[in-house]
Amino acid sequence: MTDQDTQPIGPLVDTHPAQRPARVTLKGRWATLEPLDAKKHAVSIYDAANGDPERERVWTYLFDGPYANLHDFRASLEAKARSEDPLFFAVVDNASGRALGYQTLMRIDATNRVVEVGNILYTRPLQQTRATTEAQYLFASYVFDTLGNRRYEWKCNALNAPSRRAAERLGFTFEGVFRQHMFVKGRNRDTAWYAMLDSEWPARKAAFERWLRLDNFDAEGRQKESLTSLMPRAGA
Repeated sequence: MTDQDTQPIGPLVDTHPAQRPARVTLKGRWATLEPLDAKKHAVSIYDAANGDPERERVWTYLFDGPYANLHDFRASLEAKARSEDPLFFAVVDNASGRALGYQTLMRIDATNRVVEVGNILYTRPLQQTRATTEAQYLFASYVFDTLGNRRYEWKCNALNAPSRRAAERLGFTFEGVFRQHMFVKGRNRDTAWYAMLDSEWPARKAAFERWLRLDNFDAEGRQKESLTSLMPRAGA
């Protein structure tokens, strides 16, 4: 009898690597994701995310911000635009043509076919719109259908209730809390971990696409079926 007869081990898998994310443009009906460009995007994002306490709430759980002036914000965006990991994409609202946020693919592990979505900044005009849901759909489709990953992660401050609700609404499964995981702006952060697997993606993709259909919205743009009601339960 060998050790493998008595010790449980995982199944054999195809270990080919995933493709690495590239600076591509992902276009949807309501949102377009395009490589972050400080010259093109700084002013519109800065105006929507800085200047008063209400706009600046978007920075509470992020690692940087808010910014006192456009010069400093532009310099930050220039550095972000050069980064390879995290890889930053501006979120453009197609209706206005304005960049109103950004999001990244990060902790890119092509060898193990794992990638994370993070550094999500959605300014108030973008929040709770079809554009943000479509932006997340475009990323997930790119991660699984184009790049060939097997695991897609979402992590956030465990105290960030809106982010945790968003992860669950978008089809990620809660996997636990890493206690005392890191410091953010001089404060402790416990990190809540969520993930979606390639085996789960087809059913979640179908839910996204059903929710995004034009006939799911009335003349005032109100949804008829919620994404939560369409999304398979966690782990299914």
